[in-house]
Amino acid sequence: MKILILEDEIPAYQKLTNCLHVFFSEEIAHDWARSKTDGERLLKSETYDFILSDIQLLDGISFDLFDRIEINCPIIFCSAHDDYLFQAFNTNGIAYILKPYTQNDFNKAIEKYQSLFKQGSYKTLDHSTITALKLALKDEHTNYKKRFVIKRTKGIQLLNVVDISTIEASGDFCIVIDNTGKRHTISQSIGALNAQLNPKKFYRINRSEIIHINFIENIENHFKNRLLITMSGCKEKVMTSSSTTSDFRKWIEQ
Repeated sequence: MKILILEDEIPAYQKLTNCLHVFFSEEIAHDWARSKTDGERLLKSETYDFILSDIQLLDGISFDLFDRIEINCPIIFCSAHDDYLFQAFNTNGIAYILKPYTQNDFNKAIEKYQSLFKQGSYKTLDHSTITALKLALKDEHTNYKKRFVIKRTKGIQLLNVVDISTIEASGDFCIVIDNTGKRHTISQSIGALNAQLNPKKFYRINRSEIIHINFIENIENHFKNRLLITMSGCKEKVMTSSSTTSDFRKWIEQ
């Protein structure tokens, strides 16, 4: 077995090699590159069983490298990026280790790679997937809201935006329903919340409701050019207004 490690930070590289040693109970042959340039040189001359890759390298992002060179082995990404990028990795079935990670996190990622590889269900990165990952990375760097602070009688709770399924207006407040069905109250109007959310992920389907595209379970036609939408975590279906239906159809097809 031979592995390629793409990691620009020396301590992070050392941690990866240690995790590999613990998981396999032996030293694993590997090459190490800190830049896209060195990584490209190695990939053109060597073959690997799998790749451990950070996203940010010394001379740019590793996505650009994988877009230039056809990779025929699994890639496990190791990075501190989260939120939108994390969702993109999960959506595309890509193994991902979020820094700072534990040995257990590392083990699960390797086991995922092994399971997919043995089943023959592992899909190598193609151009469309890399493009989606680049867009997610760009969205993460845009100044959209990533979490809300929810004040409760017992203290403060953090609600990650990626976990929000539906937002309902309630006067000057909003009721936010997460993907597990839990309800949260936010002291902002629906217009104020809508302005803080990524328009590629959230859509205001009518005057009083916003939905998250990742948690749409089903869409069905309704009367007067409206759509009924089933959302994860919500008992009741939500409905587009007749004036938003056309634009909503275009939005979900982007």
